[in-house]
Amino acid sequence: MKKIFILFFHILLFQIAHAQTITFISEKSGKPLPKVSVFGKDGSIVAFSDIDGKIHKQSLKPEQEKFQLVYDNISVATLSYSDFDKVAIKINDRIKDIEAVVIKKEKPAKYILVKGNFNTYVTLNNKLNSYADGVVTYIFDNKTKKLKSSRVEQYRIFRLENAEMDRKKLSSWDYGMFLNIPKIKEIQNMDGYRNMKDIKFKEVKSEKKDLIELMEITNDEEIGLFGYRISDSRNVLDLAFIPDSKKELRDLLEYSSIKFIKIKHKSEPQYNEIAIYGNFYPTDIDFGNEKTDKVQFDINSSHYTSNYWEEPSFPNMQPVFSSFFKEDLKEKTNAK
Repeated sequence: MKKIFILFFHILLFQIAHAQTITFISEKSGKPLPKVSVFGKDGSIVAFSDIDGKIHKQSLKPEQEKFQLVYDNISVATLSYSDFDKVAIKINDRIKDIEAVVIKKEKPAKYILVKGNFNTYVTLNNKLNSYADGVVTYIFDNKTKKLKSSRVEQYRIFRLENAEMDRKKLSSWDYGMFLNIPKIKEIQNMDGYRNMKDIKFKEVKSEKKDLIELMEITNDEEIGLFGYRISDSRNVLDLAFIPDSKKELRDLLEYSSIKFIKIKHKSEPQYNEIAIYGNFYPTDIDFGNEKTDKVQFDINSSHYTSNYWEEPSFPNMQPVFSSFFKEDLKEKTNAK
């Protein structure tokens, strides 16, 4: 009888857990879709699917009414709250062939130059606070494969116009200081992360790419400093590689990171949730012996000489955000 009860209890827990999650599935491939952003009607990012394509239903609130789904930097569906009353939701993800990273003729050289496109944005309490995108080249040591430096070539900066900087009201701050190009030091030695105690390692294989998710295991211990409180800092890293590859630098297809932190002034009743998103999509790999000059990445100005964001393959999230914030999302002056 005891064994039957334990089995029933486990089945009940399994059903409860699945009732609380929703899985996004590709209409084309039938596979789960990770990295689907769910926007509420006010432009807040209320959910973001994990490597298994799952979100928690409790993150969706009826008062948001309409939800916009964004996948691969494109809006793919608009759903009502009642549409989420199911275990799985199929999405017409408009599957496109993943463009292979162009590896230029390899030759004896000191550096590996990995060039590609990026976007990065900061949300405050789930709503956009600042946004940037551009073109960057990462410079790795050819022997050690360690990152030596980065070279930003072009970029745009967008900031919200209605932010304040009341030191006792962190919910009104402009967090553009967190905008930066994605940091991609963690690419090498993927197998080394499998047995780390403070890292949750998960791998999912598909026909078009192998996905790896690294989730840092942290606690929610509160830290106090100068009247401010910080809590629940955690990081999630998602990497996509060529299927069945060695997971080396030349095999990288996508790099995505999200850093979460909760912060408040001691006088504020609730914590403010900050999320910093960074995405990089390599386009070509070259080799060289010199680290050339770079553009200074300045969060107070844009810097570009061509409309790089108009390229079909560019990860342009600005139109998605502008559809919600319109004139409040202002581009900083181009200091070309």
